Amino acid sequence: MKALVYHGPNQPVVEDVPVPSIGPDDVLIRSHAVGICHSDFELLEGRYIIGFQYPITPGHEWSGEVVEVGANVTDFARGDRVVGECVVGPGGRDHFGFSISGAAAEFFRARAEWLHRIPDELTYRQAALVEPFSVAYNALRCLGGVDPSDTVAVLGAGPIGLLSMMAATACHARVISIEPDAARRQRALDLGASAALDPSAPSFGEDVRAATADRGFEAVIEAAGAPASMATALEVAANFGRVAYVGINVGSTAPAKLGLIQSKSLRLQGMVGSVGVWPQTIRFLAHGGVDPARIVTASIPLASATEALVAARDTTTNIKVHIATCA
Repeated sequence: MKALVYHGPNQPVVEDVPVPSIGPDDVLIRSHAVGICHSDFELLEGRYIIGFQYPITPGHEWSGEVVEVGANVTDFARGDRVVGECVVGPGGRDHFGFSISGAAAEFFRARAEWLHRIPDELTYRQAALVEPFSVAYNALRCLGGVDPSDTVAVLGAGPIGLLSMMAATACHARVISIEPDAARRQRALDLGASAALDPSAPSFGEDVRAATADRGFEAVIEAAGAPASMATALEVAANFGRVAYVGINVGSTAPAKLGLIQSKSLRLQGMVGSVGVWPQTIRFLAHGGVDPARIVTASIPLASATEALVAARDTTTNIKVHIATCA
């Protein structure tokens, strides 16, 4: 079978490898669609938040079809459409697609307990967005939920920011994107933002006040992970506002007006990933009127997966690139 394999830092190759054999608790899955994430590039560059070893096959945002089940597997059968979680193993010590080879191959092995069925309402392309959308859904949970009374700011209009915006909009909140890149601001507007503000504009403070009737934002999702954006989240929040920090940045710094946490009585919540919310996320996507696949800007065959990596790095052109692993 064909697989995308990272042999070392910046050494991605599409090559022929054996179809994996499965154990009694495993499932063999035919991959259908695999999303490329920023963390896949961290892996490719030789760094990731947990340990790993080359060679490794990436792919943690995926959808697929069961083709074989192990002797002990009773919850799944051949032909089932499935997605799977990526933080796995005792205590979440392993990450599928990072410390364990992932889905960027024609076939791959997974343990049955990692899997969830894809409801009939979702296509394979949509289901391959469950993993990133689960992060957006988890952001709403960290905020305590949003509703039509809230004006929500989403800082950053990358994949997670756009999906967070779509999730909040599906809850009937008014959502405003805050993003320095003009093309991404337009993308946010195309996907349902009520307005898109440029945080680098001299009028930014006035723009926030105008957009919120001088209140500030009742809820803020920081999805950029840039230190300056993380500081801005405190400034744009309303009194008694809720702020969810979704974008990840470890070690960088920026000046921040920390006194705003007290003077505005802000409630802050940090989060990493989406453990424990996949069933709810899948139900939300099946019945919430959200099409996450609208952020997919390119779909490239597995045989050209190295070209897909190049396309995914071109964030001026692309938001989310999929590797199409099954015709």
